[in-house]
Amino acid sequence: MYKAVCLLWVGALTIGLISSMQASAQDRESLDSAGAVFVMTNSVRKNEVIAYRRGADGTLREEGRFATGGRGSGGNNDPLESQGSLTLSQDHSLLFAVNAGSGTVSVFKVHRSTLSLVDKVISGGSEPNAVAQHGNVVYVLNVGGSSNVVGFNLQDGKLNQIPNSTRFLSTNNSGAGGLAFSPDGQFLVVVERLTNNIDVFTVRGDGALSPTMVNPSVGAGAFSVSFAPNGAALVSETGPSGVPNGSAISSYAIASNGTLSPISTSLPTLGAANCWNVVTPDGKFVYTSNAGTSNISGFAIANTGALTALSGTVVGMNPSGSTNLDIAVTADGKFVYTLNSVAGTVGIFAVQNDGTLQNVGFAGGVSPLSGFNGIAAF
Repeated sequence: MYKAVCLLWVGALTIGLISSMQASAQDRESLDSAGAVFVMTNSVRKNEVIAYRRGADGTLREEGRFATGGRGSGGNNDPLESQGSLTLSQDHSLLFAVNAGSGTVSVFKVHRSTLSLVDKVISGGSEPNAVAQHGNVVYVLNVGGSSNVVGFNLQDGKLNQIPNSTRFLSTNNSGAGGLAFSPDGQFLVVVERLTNNIDVFTVRGDGALSPTMVNPSVGAGAFSVSFAPNGAALVSETGPSGVPNGSAISSYAIASNGTLSPISTSLPTLGAANCWNVVTPDGKFVYTSNAGTSNISGFAIANTGALTALSGTVVGMNPSGSTNLDIAVTADGKFVYTLNSVAGTVGIFAVQNDGTLQNVGFAGGVSPLSGFNGIAAF
């Protein structure tokens, strides 16, 4: 009888251990498949990308640091002054990182939450600060010296410069803050911070660009641009100088000749220093990162490209003084992440059905005011 009880107990224990191991394996698989978040140190000595594994609940766990093979710009708070210094490819298989200190661009192959460096090329200018990709065409924004954009063909993770693809912006010192392709790849849009201009280029069949169509921003302090899936260009505006919480966001339609027509004009974010925005994959919402007030504002996007402020406008709060810079949304649209410069953290927010954001914590791993720039997520 004792022997039979022991055998039953051992059998139950074995089944329990197997079940536990299976559950643990399933948990790990779920964690792996949830996605990843990447941020860039921008270190002047050795630029690196910090990779975080994303859990099903949005929480992050640092998986490793991967050298870009180049140097960043260094600095303290937002030295690159751009959106898109770290950019995932459309299919999330590649990650592009700028090396502003060495004038190069690095390409990583993405293996869930780990990276392998597959290429590094000269950016074609000075101080690259942003990258955009559509299909097999990649453009790099260079802000040092004579501001320009330079195009590359992308094949098997390798970049090859497109002949005659260099296009200069409206002035040598434009302070450009970002660039983006339209969803159909027909246009490349660049925002010039210091001139308050928005440049639109038509993308030719060989990947080279037409001459620029220079459009004045309808609002003060144009900084960066993103696109809604319906083709509306969404431009973040820091707002008029000296106006408290005067930041805004505008939307535009692009005509075939590259001229911009305002749709929604300078809708207030009710925050300060809105320099970045991100659109949810389903095109329903756009979120702005208000660095000066450490919060996030939300807007609904209509089929026409018109924007409507969500209830309360400010829909997410970081701890006071966090100074959230760049912002990213996951491919499933469930989570938003912010790069918190002064706090040295990554803010984590869950997207609710009504578009509001629930703060679910933060991840560390970065020194406060260390000059880190760039965030990407899937």
